[in-house]
Amino acid sequence: MKSFVFAAALGAAMATSAFAQTTEFYVVQDVKTKKCTVVDKKPVKTETMTIVGDGKVYKSRTEAEGAIKTVKVCM
Repeated sequence: MKSFVFAAALGAAMATSAFAQTTEFYVVQDVKTKKCTVVDKKPVKTETMTIVGDGKVYKSRTEAEGAIKTVKVCM
């Protein structure tokens, strides 16, 4: 019985960490300063921030930071 409970707890912990890693990243530009940054949540207020790079969603922060160098409005 103890091994079953341990296995269930281990499986739940692994599933939780897998879901935590499915974060999405966006390259956004501040409307006033024109500065581009990477955010991990889709901007809600489009009056202050706009998604650049054709609205592409990146799977890692590193990938999004690399994209800033290639997006024309951020250069």
